[in-house]
Amino acid sequence: MEKKLIKTRYSDNELAEFRELITEKIKIAREEFLSLAGSLNSTNSNGTDDTAAAGKTLEDGSDSLEKESINQLASRQKKFIEQLEAALIRIQNKTYGICRETGKLIQKERLRAVPHTTLSMEAKLKQH
Repeated sequence: MEKKLIKTRYSDNELAEFRELITEKIKIAREEFLSLAGSLNSTNSNGTDDTAAAGKTLEDGSDSLEKESINQLASRQKKFIEQLEAALIRIQNKTYGICRETGKLIQKERLRAVPHTTLSMEAKLKQH
């Protein structure tokens, strides 16, 4: 009777491949984050000195809505970077790609699409 070996973790070569992918994603995410942070810090640059009070109030409302939206995007980006950095730590610990619910390996395709995931599709679908 032949015993089939069940793979319990990704090989060092596979982990290196994922490290490369995640490192690149972190680089891009940081650039986007800095861009968002930069646009938050820039002052209203449309150059219109609107002296009409009603126009100014609408403009202020629009500006704060835009800033709130950029703030949310920046916050999401920061969280994404933190999740990717946590994935790098899991690679270092050789626990990357192991589902935290089932203990099984997460499919490579899923990890390539969502490299910071800690759940297999099986576990993710059970959540709903």
